[in-house]
Amino acid sequence: MAPLGRAALLLSLGLVAYALVAGSLAAWQRRRRLALSARNALLASFATTAVAAAVLWSALARRDLSFVYVSQHTSRSLPLGYALSAFWGGQEGSLLLWLLILTGYAALAAWLNRGSRDLVAWVVPVFGGVATFFAFMLCFVSSPFDTAPAPADGAGMVPSLQNPYMLAHPPLLYLGYVGLTVPFAFAMGALLSGRTDERWIVATRRWTLAAWTFLGVGQLLGAHWAYVEIGWGGYYAWDPVENAALMPWLAATAFLHSVMIQEKRGMLKVWNMVLVALAFCLSIFGTFLTRSGVVNSIHSFSQSPLGGWFLGFIALCTAFSVALIYLRLPLLRARTKLESLVSREATFLYNNLLLVALCLTILWGVVYPLLTQAVRGETRSVSKPYYDFFLHSFGLPLLLLMGIGPLVAWRRASLRALGRTFLLPLAAAGATGAILIVLGFGSSTPGLLAYTFGAFVAASIVLEFVRGTRATGSLLRLVGRNRRRYGGYLVHAAIVLLAIGIAGSSAYQTVRERGLKPGGSLEAAGYTFTYRGLSRRQEANAQAVRATVDVSRGGSHVVTLHPGKNSYPVEQQVSNEVSIYHDPRNLGDVFTIADQIDPKSGVVFLKVLVKPLVNLIWAAGFVFVFGALVAMWPDAVEQRRLAERYAAGAVAA
Repeated sequence: MAPLGRAALLLSLGLVAYALVAGSLAAWQRRRRLALSARNALLASFATTAVAAAVLWSALARRDLSFVYVSQHTSRSLPLGYALSAFWGGQEGSLLLWLLILTGYAALAAWLNRGSRDLVAWVVPVFGGVATFFAFMLCFVSSPFDTAPAPADGAGMVPSLQNPYMLAHPPLLYLGYVGLTVPFAFAMGALLSGRTDERWIVATRRWTLAAWTFLGVGQLLGAHWAYVEIGWGGYYAWDPVENAALMPWLAATAFLHSVMIQEKRGMLKVWNMVLVALAFCLSIFGTFLTRSGVVNSIHSFSQSPLGGWFLGFIALCTAFSVALIYLRLPLLRARTKLESLVSREATFLYNNLLLVALCLTILWGVVYPLLTQAVRGETRSVSKPYYDFFLHSFGLPLLLLMGIGPLVAWRRASLRALGRTFLLPLAAAGATGAILIVLGFGSSTPGLLAYTFGAFVAASIVLEFVRGTRATGSLLRLVGRNRRRYGGYLVHAAIVLLAIGIAGSSAYQTVRERGLKPGGSLEAAGYTFTYRGLSRRQEANAQAVRATVDVSRGGSHVVTLHPGKNSYPVEQQVSNEVSIYHDPRNLGDVFTIADQIDPKSGVVFLKVLVKPLVNLIWAAGFVFVFGALVAMWPDAVEQRRLAERYAAGAVAA
């Protein structure tokens, strides 16, 4: 089976290299049949990569330990679901997953846009160039099909990865990471072909939205995995690899907003090209962080030879993008200019600047330790206060702008009209802030501002829906007429829920910890936690020890929780297993961790966190997905409008 996998990868490399070379020649010399041949090679590369992926999945399912990759990441006792998820649990497998998704995206995007021959002719070699790099790495640098005599058992899987969220979190992130290649390929294809109008944006709008959605949901699932599995009581730690996923999402968010200005007013063409290139290069940078082993992270792999290759590829992509944008500057001139600093275009521009500023400050926090290590030979890490400062400095104004932007008119807005428009949202924000201060929630200024700004945004969203429904007579008709706009409002509502959940669970949480003997108790946020004793049980591939903790409030029993630890004999590791009670009163959690357990004496060092409103973070994920689906849903009216735009563009050309 291993020779079949290697042969399939070599064939994939040949096909994507042909798509790069033949596609470039065909686009340059306008040879239509050669361009079609290059496109077909790109389509075929997905099939050959799928064969390679099927070989690896088959080896994982059979626990074929003669595959070095299988023996390093599974064991005979590992449940089948986790054995299959080992596909993306290691370095070589995750690279193969990247190539599989990339060739799938490339094949489908090229096929669906085959009518735009002049644009797709250049898009194919761009896809081919990116795919060639990953196929080369799999064939000659980091192959998942190396073999060796089979050991008696495999090394197993890291305990923290033996969680159901790991079945979905990495693939969703990869669908987002790799999906950003589509707008990048079409943007570069537009520059290479000289077709710098909005057609490349129209062709990739839903692709970008889909990649952005996958990346956002993947991060939320990863945050929930960290929350329930790692056993530290949090969901985001500003880990370098967590940041690596956040940065391209922020850049893509900026692009999705600014691209509306280009479509509506013909502005920000250069800026949009820069944002697309930035999002793509940041997605490759995130892969570099996890594959190179240059950072210490629970997400990253050990030191490997891939780091230099990825740095070289990032440098090549950056230089290629910058040079191409510079050469095409005359074609990227804006048709109109910003007429007023008080307009919807201006608020979108402010939004973009804040998003990019937040993205770049996070990037500096990630890169700074690497630079100090390279220059001075010592690692100086950037701590949580650095990130929190810039999150408050840029994130809170961004939250406020989400409520301001939709209510401001295009081109120019009068102060009198703004005063009337903002009256209700300002009243809602003021009332919310005053009530919270009276209730004693003024101890955290960032938390209070997040609640107040959230109320402002929520009121502006409700106002927009009410006005639109009155005008159309039906909420469904309103959304159906402009799904992209109102889907965006739903996404804004999800961000409001996320901001309130983060503020409540971080600024107003209660933390208590104490060593307890059986019968001992501690108090936290009105709850009493009484430790009763230990229990043991054997699980499929682990030995479990659990503490029994009775939780009461006001003298009444609420729930019994069972925090503890799992011991994995194959992996020879121990993991924390938390126990959580979802409190419906404050939409929060009572979170318990057995940090230390002494089986002989029965003493448990118990840590308790009461986190109000934390469940709004996870609820935000459902609203986010719903809003994104509304925005992406096909619209017949929009399709007719786009067809007219295509026709007008063709005549102008």
